[in-house]
Amino acid sequence: MSIEQALARVRERIAKAEIACGRAPGSVDLLAVSKTRPVADLRAALAAGQHRFGESYVQEALDKIAALAGHDIEWHFIGPLQSNKSRAVAEHFHWCHSIDRLKLARRLSDQRPDTLPPLQICLQVNISGEASKSGFAPEAVAAAAGEIASLPHLQLRGLMAIPARESDVARQRAAFARLRALRDAIDKEHGLALDTLSMGMTGDLEAAIAEGATLVRVGTGIFGERDR
Repeated sequence: MSIEQALARVRERIAKAEIACGRAPGSVDLLAVSKTRPVADLRAALAAGQHRFGESYVQEALDKIAALAGHDIEWHFIGPLQSNKSRAVAEHFHWCHSIDRLKLARRLSDQRPDTLPPLQICLQVNISGEASKSGFAPEAVAAAAGEIASLPHLQLRGLMAIPARESDVARQRAAFARLRALRDAIDKEHGLALDTLSMGMTGDLEAAIAEGATLVRVGTGIFGERDR
């Protein structure tokens, strides 16, 4: 299957999921997770109308950003971010989904050039409490959100999570529902209007959309399985 065909299939899944749960058509954005993929694959996706790409490795991403300079692309950083690599994200990306500590948010705000609009960010929440995953503990994210929302060169848009993998749809939905409830509680506590829930991937995007996802992150469903 070509990348164009795979994109069409994923978009159809999103549209059907929107209809199934009474969401407005087009209310869910698609982020193509292009980490480890060659530039040729991104060019193919671009030709098929995809303009949001998610990367997880800073140097690989910078090479792609340079190779595709001049194209209408919205670059999202979605992987774990070390403090010593934060400047590159602050200077070259439009979004960062993986803010998991206050120190990192402050660094990104300090390093964001004045000539650029605020960096759009999501706070990563370890919604399933997995020791192997990064993210704020659910009980800690509200306090962090209050401080991060005031940083001058960032715009806090919402929350991101990668729940524990589940094959049961009810369990998938339960994890996504917890993230949505947490977003709603933060809005109420701090008077925010967070508009982004970055949740759902190839295997569970329908469950995520049913629980309010506004952006789904799809790699395998577009580009196929990665070489391990």
